Amino acid sequence: MNCGDNDEEDFWGGIMARILIVDDEEDVRAALARRLQREGHEVVTAASQEEGIRLIQDSTPSFDAVLTDMLMESPTSGVEILKAALMRDLFTEVIVLTAYGNVSNAVECMKLGAFDYVEKNIPGVDVYDLICLKLDHALEHRRTSIATVRKLEQVGRFREAG
Repeated sequence: MNCGDNDEEDFWGGIMARILIVDDEEDVRAALARRLQREGHEVVTAASQEEGIRLIQDSTPSFDAVLTDMLMESPTSGVEILKAALMRDLFTEVIVLTAYGNVSNAVECMKLGAFDYVEKNIPGVDVYDLICLKLDHALEHRRTSIATVRKLEQVGRFREAG
């Protein structure tokens, strides 16, 4: 599935997905938001860890995906956003972005349940294309996970009735 495909439109009620972008760099937030809105997503942005966590907790329904910078107010801002998102909705897919790749941070985020960890500054790579591709995979993973749970619930009801 490529970013921009509308195959998922019905699943999310006429939009591709609800996405939260948390980054303290205005230009990064704006560029990501523009790109994802052009792809049909509903995008909400936050400029800080505190604002991002508040939006996650107050959002109804929960966000389908969160893109968060790793380093904002603290070196673990991305980890705190990740934890808040997964506590709110286990199926929210979180992609952690960083300008300063750090293997231990990446490993920690993945162990905690991040879908992916992406460096913002990869020479010769259009990072926005890369993020869009990763987001497509994350949203497909979310859709499949939710469909599996629904199927398991359906099987459970069938067994109870039988």
